[in-house]
Amino acid sequence: MKNIRARLIFSVYRGLGVFLYPLVPPYLSWRAVRAKEEKKCFRERIGKPSKPRPEGPLIWFHASSVGETIALMPLIERILLLDIKILLTTGTIASAQLVRERFKTRLIHQYVPLDFASAVRRFLDHWKPDLVLVCESEIWPMRINELAQRRIPQILLNARFSERSYNSWKRYTFLAREIFSKFSVVICQSSADAERYKKFDVPRVMVSGNLKADVVLPGHSCELGRYRDAIGSRPNWAAISTHEGEELMAARVHTILRKRYPDLLTIIVPRHLKRVDAIIQMLKDNNYSFSRKSLDELPNARTDILLGDTIGDMGLYLRLTEIAFVGKSLMAKGGHNPLEPAMIGAVILSGPNIENFRKIYQEFMKNKAARLVDDSSMLAGYIHHLLDRPDLRQKMIESAHQTAFRMSGALKRTFEILNPFLQPLTLSAQLNRAGGWDGK
Repeated sequence: MKNIRARLIFSVYRGLGVFLYPLVPPYLSWRAVRAKEEKKCFRERIGKPSKPRPEGPLIWFHASSVGETIALMPLIERILLLDIKILLTTGTIASAQLVRERFKTRLIHQYVPLDFASAVRRFLDHWKPDLVLVCESEIWPMRINELAQRRIPQILLNARFSERSYNSWKRYTFLAREIFSKFSVVICQSSADAERYKKFDVPRVMVSGNLKADVVLPGHSCELGRYRDAIGSRPNWAAISTHEGEELMAARVHTILRKRYPDLLTIIVPRHLKRVDAIIQMLKDNNYSFSRKSLDELPNARTDILLGDTIGDMGLYLRLTEIAFVGKSLMAKGGHNPLEPAMIGAVILSGPNIENFRKIYQEFMKNKAARLVDDSSMLAGYIHHLLDRPDLRQKMIESAHQTAFRMSGALKRTFEILNPFLQPLTLSAQLNRAGGWDGK
């Protein structure tokens, strides 16, 4: 009976998609006006390809946004070495730009189709993937159902299942079991995530750790040298992955600290570049002198703020400082990944709203490798303390790096779990290269 209920909901979901499908063009146009879609890629969002399918086996990777894309990059690089073709879909302009810059023509990028039956079927009819690898928590019923009907293995990578999400799904256990049972494997970040997935009839649940702990962001050595020379010995700190309100907070912290450090430089790196114009106006309204990375403006002695308004340069920004406040934690909720600054070498400061990364922060806090702050005054106080105490700063940097290093290894474990799925594709790729398989 429960299965019938789930199928009924699937039918309603599919029917609702048919009803709403005529609204897709105006919806995409509205998003384009808000800089959330690229007009030239509208067709991709309804499953119409902009490129031909390559011959041979093909793996479809999907990452929602920049963070998930970065987490997948080392695994993608490793699979590319096997000569297996890769299709990578993402859902945001920023992640699409990052993929183009990083991989160029070494893989195929498309925007992920919207979860309408016709769009998903059109997409799958063209690409015919042999394996589907989805990052973290991208659960779309039409995609999952269509792949299952075509018997294409689908695996959830770096999966997390927060207690809040689990409790939401638990109210509809019959539906969750129908959806999650269609995954061949779910590879989780932690044992707690794994226990939650097991309760929803996933055939196989494994734990790998967090793929983000194996990512060391590139630093672009030539640019790094130029910016380090421009900054010189000035005291500095960075507010990274900031959300609305946190840039103004960072500017106010700069004003507080400038009384003690007249030559202070503050680096602000917003999470979403569509907000850059508003941030620039805020800085102008408050008479801050700033330089923009996107315009290749090096900070000079009078620069208050270096605005990191580019994609894919987080490794550069983090290498310019030893103190990093991680955003979406004071003025927004959920937090962002603290592993990136830890691996590169920065003290981690954050607000208390870190629900999405609570277990990671607990490890950092246990090892005295991070500090949580409640407001801008407390943040300014901690930065002041860290700037005055290079010995404490270095101790926290080393502890953060060691803590992050102990969390690494997810890439190796994930690859080992995937190996049975990759072996036949590797053999097919070799045969295709030798001319013994025509890819049909």
